[in-house]
Amino acid sequence: MATVVMPPSQTLVPLGQRSETSDLCPDSRPHLVRNKIQKKTQTKMDALKILGQGRKKLTSIETQRIVSVLDETIKRIELASLFCYAADNLDRFNVVLGSELTCAIREHQRLQNNMQNLLRRLEEEGRGFPREEDKEGSRLSMEEQGHSLSMLKQGISSSVKNTLRLFQANPTACNTLRAELFARDPAIELLLQNLSELRAFLFERLLTSPLEESEKINYLREMNQRDKKNRGIIAALEGELAAAIQDRDIEISKKNDIIRQLKSHLHQLEKFSGENIRRAKQEAEKQQKADYRASESKCLKLQQELQQLRTQLNAEITEHREVELALRKKKFKVETEIENWIQKYDLDMGEKQEELEQVETVYAEEKAELKDLQEKLELLEQEYFQVKEEQELAQKKREEFEKELAARTRAATLIQAFWKGYLVRRVLRSKRKGRKGKRKGKKGKK
Repeated sequence: MATVVMPPSQTLVPLGQRSETSDLCPDSRPHLVRNKIQKKTQTKMDALKILGQGRKKLTSIETQRIVSVLDETIKRIELASLFCYAADNLDRFNVVLGSELTCAIREHQRLQNNMQNLLRRLEEEGRGFPREEDKEGSRLSMEEQGHSLSMLKQGISSSVKNTLRLFQANPTACNTLRAELFARDPAIELLLQNLSELRAFLFERLLTSPLEESEKINYLREMNQRDKKNRGIIAALEGELAAAIQDRDIEISKKNDIIRQLKSHLHQLEKFSGENIRRAKQEAEKQQKADYRASESKCLKLQQELQQLRTQLNAEITEHREVELALRKKKFKVETEIENWIQKYDLDMGEKQEELEQVETVYAEEKAELKDLQEKLELLEQEYFQVKEEQELAQKKREEFEKELAARTRAATLIQAFWKGYLVRRVLRSKRKGRKGKRKGKKGKK
């Protein structure tokens, strides 16, 4: 079955995502992609913050001591692993090591050889081989061998400690011997590699606090749960993808069948269209011949009409030329009259302009006189208003004086009236008293 490559616009989308992406407009898709990228970068940054080391240096003294002890152990193992090589090549390192280190290395080599011999004997005894007898013919018991083995272990450990102290006092010899990396045993090299990895792991663990460690564990648990969920989703999506691919293959096979049918139909149409094209060509040729004959007759008629129109055009041209000459004469006459009228207009306008200038001069003089008169009138108005104000003030003062005079006369008449009444009453009282005295005297005489 032929495979058909689908265009990018028809790529399969998971069923859970079709409803989200299909409902969105094309303008919002870049925004969603940008948001997804930002979320991914944010989650990556959060993961790096959680899984990464918060600090790069050890802060507490205890952790520093632990790491320094491990570093010192690695250095000492590197040196101790090369003691055998130094013992085998004392002639080479004699000058660098010095007498004390040379003696210490020889003593260490002697103890190590003794221990190897003893271990070899114990191994042979453990396997059931007959033991070798000494020259004196004495056999060592198991307890003596164990005691001697423990003594040799203590001696080797003290020898290693003393030798390492001497190397620590001689940095040149230490660096020279540590530079011989190729002479180290592969097992020791593996041990040093494991110790270096242990040191890196221990350093990383010491850098992280218990809270950070719990956060890392929780984060890793969440990542595992998410991984499980994502795997389930991926499995479901793969099933959907397989179903969608199967549907696509079925649809492609149907379309291929339709294409075959259309091709066969197109082949038949080509056969029928060839015959139709031949018939159409024959009919077109016949129609072309008939049209050519008709066009020739039309061309003859049109040529005759063209000849008639040309003669008519020449007659009209001659007639229009005569009319044009008459109109040009009339135009010249009108132009001369217009020039005369323009000259007359210029003369009249010049006279009017002179009259206007005279009138303007008279107007200017009268305007100046009017301005002087207005100024004088303003002065007279000011004087008139001042005089009027003074008259009004004098009138007000006169009225006030008259009011005051009337009030005074009224008061004077009242006072005079009261005074006259008082005098009259007084005279009347004196008269009444005189009459009463006379009456009393007459009564006494009687």
